[in-house]
Amino acid sequence: MRIVFIAFGLFFSSLCFSQETTNSQFSLNFLVPSAEYELAVSDNSTIDLNAGIGFAYHKSSYSGEAFGIYPGGEVQYRYYYNFNKRADKDKKTSENSGNYVAVVGSITGGDPIIGDLKYSNNYGGFVGPTWGLQRVYNSGFKLNLNLGLGMGFNDSGDTYLTPLFGLQLGWLVAQ
Repeated sequence: MRIVFIAFGLFFSSLCFSQETTNSQFSLNFLVPSAEYELAVSDNSTIDLNAGIGFAYHKSSYSGEAFGIYPGGEVQYRYYYNFNKRADKDKKTSENSGNYVAVVGSITGGDPIIGDLKYSNNYGGFVGPTWGLQRVYNSGFKLNLNLGLGMGFNDSGDTYLTPLFGLQLGWLVAQ
């Protein structure tokens, strides 16, 4: 247990020593439609707020095919750790183009806005750590990838270990 506290202490103390500054920005994502605001809170750290919809598809030999489009929201605390390394290689670091580690919290509704795939719960959620990379190109095109593993939960009181995979494609709208 002591090792866990030491590891968290080292990680969060490293957040205090950085040289680059992150940018606040607003973007619209089209692969999974959503609006996203990334707020710079300190050097190399942001809070990312995302609200939108998600898609689910299920096929089984018993119930056939079903799909659903669900409302959802996500909050991430991101720490960008490789701005200096990217700058040394003359790669772009503006608009938070870099790799990051994050703590994620998300929630999704259980009833679809469109579709017939209904879950037995009113909502489901996820909390856990992720690794990600974000690139914003000169054209304004934005790519963001999240990979993680964390705790899933729902309103029935179920908890379970679950992976997280997120891919966002969109456009930077304002900075």
